[in-house]
Amino acid sequence: MSTDSAAALHHADDLRWLSAAVRLAEQNVRDGGGPFGAIIVKDGQQLSTGQNRVTRDNDPTAHAEVEAIRAAGRALGTFLLAGTTLYTSCEPCPLCISAALWGRVDRIVFAANKMDAAAAGFDDHEFYELLAQPRDGWTLPVVQELRTADAAEPFELWNRNDGKVAY
Repeated sequence: MSTDSAAALHHADDLRWLSAAVRLAEQNVRDGGGPFGAIIVKDGQQLSTGQNRVTRDNDPTAHAEVEAIRAAGRALGTFLLAGTTLYTSCEPCPLCISAALWGRVDRIVFAANKMDAAAAGFDDHEFYELLAQPRDGWTLPVVQELRTADAAEPFELWNRNDGKVAY
C-alpha cells in the first residue's frame, strides 16, 4: 500500500471514530450529561468508550476521556495504553491530556476545538494559562509548608520494593 493510500485509510478511520465519539456526546446530552464523548481504539478495534459523567456522578474528574481511559485500562488489564488512539468529540482539557500522557496513549484525535467548548460554557483557557505560570502566581495555592523527616519514606519504600510495577 502506498503512503498516500495508507494516509487516506488512516484519515477515513479517524473520521469514522470521531463521528462515533460525537454521537456518544450527543446521546449524553440527550440523557442529561455533558456534551463530551470519547472512544479508545487499538488495532482498529474499539476498546472502550466514555461520556462526561461530571454532574451525574458529582465527580469533577469524570470527563469522557478519563472515563474511556479508565475503561480501556480495565479492558486491557494494564494501565499502559501504548498502541491506542483516543478519539474525542472535543479538544481535551489539561486533565484529559495529562491522563492520556500517564496512560501512554499514542495519539489523540479530536473533533470540536476548545473555542467551540468555550462558546458552550466549557472554557478551560484559564487552566492552560495557569499551568504556564510559575506556581507562585497561581490562584490555587500549592505549597510545601514543611518537609517532614518522613516525607520521602513512601518513595524510599517504593525504591526498595522488588515487586513494584514501574510506570
